[in-house]
Amino acid sequence: MEIMRLVVTGPVGAGKSTFIRSVSEIEVVDTDRRATDEALLLKKRTTVAFDFGRLQFGPDMALHLYGTPGQSRFDFMWDILIQKAHAYILLVAAHRPHEFREARRIMSFMKQRSPVPMIIGLTHTDCPGAWDAANIALALGYPNPNHRPPVVAVNANEAASVAEAVIALVQHAWSGSLATVP
Repeated sequence: MEIMRLVVTGPVGAGKSTFIRSVSEIEVVDTDRRATDEALLLKKRTTVAFDFGRLQFGPDMALHLYGTPGQSRFDFMWDILIQKAHAYILLVAAHRPHEFREARRIMSFMKQRSPVPMIIGLTHTDCPGAWDAANIALALGYPNPNHRPPVVAVNANEAASVAEAVIALVQHAWSGSLATVP
């Protein structure tokens, strides 16, 4: 059986655990614990190691989804999870611009450890004060729209929206792998 590993990463509260729970065909394995640091300002529980979900695409193909913790004190888990990933999605809460610098730091961390394809998923785009995709891409270090990963809006609470983001990520990863084949 072929297994494709996708990592879902981003700052605290961007929607990583919810994203995985929305599409997983199995009960999600999580390591949520009571938040005891600044994460408590956003939510009561937070991921401290990883979340794991799975989608089965017929008898020969499975998609494993790994969600990272959002806090940088758990960056050793980012390192572990990205090592065998085929692609990743960086979730960014569009209505919290003060977190864009942290999202950019996470993205840089991942890029330094693995050259796998990635896309940017914007959550909370319907909230007051949400930035648009072009300005978020700029804040993340992509001033040229022709030289940036795909940016997609995603509602982590809706399975259909998450599925569209996963499809976009798989298509992007697949097109990248085709481009590198001689």
